[in-house]
Amino acid sequence: MRLLTIFEGVRELIAAHEPDAVALEESYVGADARIALSVGQARGAVLVAAAEAGVECAEHAPARVKQTVCGYGRADKEQMQRMVKLILGLADEPRNSHEADAYAVAICHALGSPLLEAAR
Repeated sequence: MRLLTIFEGVRELIAAHEPDAVALEESYVGADARIALSVGQARGAVLVAAAEAGVECAEHAPARVKQTVCGYGRADKEQMQRMVKLILGLADEPRNSHEADAYAVAICHALGSPLLEAAR
């Protein structure tokens, strides 16, 4: 039911906003395999919803996202939150690191995509 909820939620967001692409951060596999499996399943639900809608999916490595947003591939969570606020001109920093990460992946994708297209 959890995965169905994610799938349907992403499907609704795609239908409402008609994005050109869905960008995801590549999975980080830490010490807890159960968490990695759960995250992988949730990512799968997102990918299937995007594929069903015919929306291109892109993945970006965490270090690349940090390098693009902060200029340093090992930036900490607070740096990411501050830079996301500055780049997007937000009134406040993102509420938490998850929100900042989502914005950061979108920023990385938006800035990287024109360069990737030129390289092709």
